[in-house]
Amino acid sequence: YSQRGVQWAVKQASRAAKILKEVSVHTLRHSFVTHLLEDGMDILSIKNLLGHESIDTTLIYLQIAQLSTHKLFSPLDTLFSEFGKK
Repeated sequence: YSQRGVQWAVKQASRAAKILKEVSVHTLRHSFVTHLLEDGMDILSIKNLLGHESIDTTLIYLQIAQLSTHKLFSPLDTLFSEFGKK
């Protein structure tokens, strides 16, 4: 597959889906990363997955993601629950 061929396929798929907004391969990348963040993947793992040199580049995705506070937790929560089991 060529880069141009993939770009063409994405454009055709977006037209077939009647998506009015401009869609590109980069749109798919942003969507993928946003979903990873929303599902709780840590930012350093995402940085490495994307191949970013700087965490600042990856942090841009945090502005896009709709992070739910109920998915956030403290490492102390796990520590205290483990301590209580013993």
